[in-house]
Amino acid sequence: MALAIFDLDNTLLAGDSDATWGEFLVELGVVDADTYGAENERFYQEYKAGTLDIFEFLAFSLKPLSEHPLAQLHAWRAQFIEQKIRPMIAAKSSEILAKHRQAGDTLMIITATNRFITEPIAELLGVPHLLATDPEMVGDRYTGRVAGTPCFQEGKVVRLTEWLQQNQADLNGAWFYSDSHNDLPLLRRVTNAVAVDADPKLASEAEKQGWPHISLR
Repeated sequence: MALAIFDLDNTLLAGDSDATWGEFLVELGVVDADTYGAENERFYQEYKAGTLDIFEFLAFSLKPLSEHPLAQLHAWRAQFIEQKIRPMIAAKSSEILAKHRQAGDTLMIITATNRFITEPIAELLGVPHLLATDPEMVGDRYTGRVAGTPCFQEGKVVRLTEWLQQNQADLNGAWFYSDSHNDLPLLRRVTNAVAVDADPKLASEAEKQGWPHISLR
């Protein structure tokens, strides 16, 4: 049995759940359309360019969680999953997840997007293990701060290393599927790195390294 690790946004999903959540909040009127929408787009472009300041972004993206009670957030999230995420699941995601299940591999999603958004997506995809950026909670309220290491770039390696130690597991024979050059630190650690609908920087690196480049769309 090996680990089969998947990035989420633009890999198993044909889109970005974090950016789409921001757009969804704008549609609901929960946040200001002009200022929030512009910042949401700026951060998404910085992510794609590899210049994102993850802590600046998290201060922005986690703030709405701190401003509403948990019951309301959960109601919005359920609506978001049905209306935005189900149609975003890449066409061949279920097929590749099934292939690794049948091989007896341990399935995991590792994503920079926060756990509030991604936990129900992992459940929807039937993936039992999720490493995501964790929003801090005090009691039954989000604080707007991040708890622990953000699951981004080298942070994914840190978080996965902690998980491996806690679960007495290793990366022997492990797979990692990703679309983004932001994931190169982890792609370089696994036995089987696979580029999925990759951005230009990752596509170039995959060609140099001889990694497969597939499409799930």
